[in-house]
Amino acid sequence: MTTPTSVPGPLGFATRAVHVGQEPDPRTGDVVPPIHVTSTHAQDAVDRLRGGYEYGRGPNPTRDAFTRALASLEGGAAAFAFPSGLNAEDTLVRALTRPGDHISFGSDVYGGTYRLFRTVWEKEGLTATPLDLADPEAVARDVAEHGSRLVWVETPSNPRLEVFDLRALAEAAHAGGALLVADNTFASPYLQRPLEFGADVVVHSTTKYIGGHSDLVGGAVIVRDGLRVPVGLAAGPWRDSGLVADELSFLQSAVGAVESPRDAYLAHRGLKTLAVRMERHSATALALARHLVDHPEVRAVHYPGLESDPGHDLAARQMRAFGGVVSFELASAGLARHVAESTRVFSLAVSLGATESLIEYPPVMTHAETVGGRWAVPEGLLRVSVGLEDPGDLIADLDRALASSASYR
Repeated sequence: MTTPTSVPGPLGFATRAVHVGQEPDPRTGDVVPPIHVTSTHAQDAVDRLRGGYEYGRGPNPTRDAFTRALASLEGGAAAFAFPSGLNAEDTLVRALTRPGDHISFGSDVYGGTYRLFRTVWEKEGLTATPLDLADPEAVARDVAEHGSRLVWVETPSNPRLEVFDLRALAEAAHAGGALLVADNTFASPYLQRPLEFGADVVVHSTTKYIGGHSDLVGGAVIVRDGLRVPVGLAAGPWRDSGLVADELSFLQSAVGAVESPRDAYLAHRGLKTLAVRMERHSATALALARHLVDHPEVRAVHYPGLESDPGHDLAARQMRAFGGVVSFELASAGLARHVAESTRVFSLAVSLGATESLIEYPPVMTHAETVGGRWAVPEGLLRVSVGLEDPGDLIADLDRALASSASYR
């Protein structure tokens, strides 16, 4: 765990992304600090650590540099880097809940998150209610009825790209004594900063836009300044301070949930280009979404950048731009699978947020946990992650795959 370094003056996002945690090496002057891969650190005395470093399961200079930068970009007091996004979520929930507690969460979430809520955590004594977060009053009622510890939101959501009112959800959560956790993976801190709208905690799969190159797996948690464990937590917090940052620091070390120095280095490198990448992702995604709206084979397009999208006005207030993920619906599961398997520029693969464009079929590839239930993903839905290729090539690739679906039928 680290806190962001103070920087002179009101520096902008892109400047901080390049410079926070990237101070030149004091011995060699390297403008890119070295990767610290050591498993242990020599101590100055039995009870005196050198620079606060002891063992690889605790603080590490490379990981600390990354979390300082990420905390600065999200506007948080502290950030923590984990081996994966799901590990970050699991550690956070373990820090803030105990068996018997309840979580209110958005019905449209990443399939792995849904699996944690409805399978893993429920078998460990937690309960969780999937909700339509577009109705903050319903959220407030659920929090009051169950005494929820957490309200969990993805906005934009995965895979329908729904947009939810962070400020209204924060008010609904706080009125019932719950904390609001916002998964900011689809937006990234460049496009949206949930803490500014009242969220208490932000989570990321840094595998996605923060890393940005499909060459790392990681997760992160960022907490707002002074955040305390909710009152009434069974058996109380582990640390006397009751601060969530201290709870996470303790638990992360206790269970060994730390990101490798290599992946932390790559994630930090990704932050340096995040602003320019998100601008390009968003511009190309908007062009693609507008093209798909008029395609005869496409029944619906989900993208908040479209003026016709139900979440457009809210997204325009909460986000700098609309992101690089577009979902669209075809007439049947068979057609959707055929298109997913027919592209040449889009790679058929799970994940998102990288330089290369990806296409996936959520009902099988990422959201199988929801199939057959009330919150199942539409069977004709495809999700694309728009990369940094020429926009015309991406449009032509989907057009070619969609055209081939006519003969498939």
